[in-house]
Amino acid sequence: MAVVHIHGTEEFEKEVLQADQKVLVDFWATWCGPCQMVGPIVEELSNEMEDVKVVKVEVDENPDLARQYRVMSIPMLAVFKGGELAKKQVGALQKPDLQKFIEEA
Repeated sequence: MAVVHIHGTEEFEKEVLQADQKVLVDFWATWCGPCQMVGPIVEELSNEMEDVKVVKVEVDENPDLARQYRVMSIPMLAVFKGGELAKKQVGALQKPDLQKFIEEA
């Protein structure tokens, strides 16, 4: 499944909060080195984990969402289920760790 890039709170509500499946949200920024390392892993998992929607939120373009979900450091990876934040992780993860993080949420 292709990664969805969010542009605004209305799109976040539609794609994440109203989703009928588990959603991985990658809060990131273009200038963030660890974010650039995690990005390809997130892309890979979006293609491999068919039951999980993957969404990317660029924090500089979406400061309201970053503030709402208390993104203090990036990358911050969050899993939403049923419109609720189920789990979050700050910092880069290797692929097996990120997959386990998503599965356990």
